[in-house]
Amino acid sequence: MLTKEALLAASPEDYMNADQLAYFRELLLVLRQETMDNIEQAKQQLANPPESNDDADRAQYEEESRLALRIVDRERKLLPKIDAALRRIDLGDYGYCLESGEPIGIARLLVRPTAELSAEVKALNERRETIYRDQR
Repeated sequence: MLTKEALLAASPEDYMNADQLAYFRELLLVLRQETMDNIEQAKQQLANPPESNDDADRAQYEEESRLALRIVDRERKLLPKIDAALRRIDLGDYGYCLESGEPIGIARLLVRPTAELSAEVKALNERRETIYRDQR
């Protein structure tokens, strides 16, 4: 199996070859399992509240519960993105920008393996959103 260093050192002609796709498939599967584990852990935390008569302890638990719910919500939103990335691997589209068709880049995919857009297209879209938001 490839390493991060080998991926980053690969020539552009080797972009998204079978070994690279296998690496990212494994990375996404591990990310998916970790995400599922994090959700389950948060659910367990929320399902078993500590018994406490102390207001400070109860307030701390409520704050931790709010944080756990935010994490669960964020992780829950990540699962469909992981599944979509795995489908793109199966279809042969993984690693290419959905808007421009250009390579997203190994470095970006290592940081965000669910990336659908190249950094340039993402930045352009964010600028458009800012301009649109500011005009409202």
